[in-house]
Amino acid sequence: MLLYSLLVFIPFLYVVAVSFSGGGESVGGNFFLVPKEISLEGYKYLLSTNRFINAIGNTIYITVVGTAINLLFSATLAYALSKKFLPGRRAMMLIIFFTMLFSAGLIPNYLLMKSLGLLNTYWALILPGATNAFTIMVMKTFFQGLPESLDEAARIDGAGEVRILWSVVLPLSMPVMATFGLMFMVGHWNEFFGAVIYLSKSSMWTVQVLLRQMIIVGTANINNEFSMDEKTTSQLGDSIKMAAIIISMIPIVTIYPFLQKYFAQGSMVGSIKE
Repeated sequence: MLLYSLLVFIPFLYVVAVSFSGGGESVGGNFFLVPKEISLEGYKYLLSTNRFINAIGNTIYITVVGTAINLLFSATLAYALSKKFLPGRRAMMLIIFFTMLFSAGLIPNYLLMKSLGLLNTYWALILPGATNAFTIMVMKTFFQGLPESLDEAARIDGAGEVRILWSVVLPLSMPVMATFGLMFMVGHWNEFFGAVIYLSKSSMWTVQVLLRQMIIVGTANINNEFSMDEKTTSQLGDSIKMAAIIISMIPIVTIYPFLQKYFAQGSMVGSIKE
């Protein structure tokens, strides 16, 4: 386990070291894990570029709105399906389960987004994955495990289904909601393929698409209005790229510890019950 941890940690530490290195220091192999001179030029350059700040903003918007829609659609549908008195419940479950076995594919999905007028909109990245069969089934199992007496007591007090869901069920469902919320959040934050397919405007790029432009294509100077000259960005090339990777990781790494206790509780939800 220690060896495996080192295999994971050392490359990450190297990325951090390069992001704080000076111009051209990492290219010459002058250090391994500790740079000779600490420099913040890579971070300063990124935070001064409109394109990188815009990509971070785009990703935050997609993550916040997408995660909220994911949890809303998943929780409401799963709650309805958890009630045995729901008409057509079995047929709906079969339809949902069918989506786990078959999917339309890339070209039909693209044509659908085009016909709906969703190309070059963030809704093309959010709406197709508003929920999924696995999430619905796990949440449904969790809701079914809650005592029915709670629902009955709330109905006696005059609460409707929406009030029961909001005031009774969801407060008791924090483990499963936090677990899937974290999964949805990470998925939206790492959105790449959908953004490449559906977004042709560079101003709408997510941070992952911009990282691909910087690392794969090899473009370090990403600003339209250069705050540094070409020579400087060439010297800081690797430092800028690694700094971009670190900045793009910070939000998820920061949020995860606060949700970890719920994630540990909710990761096994539905593993025993049908």
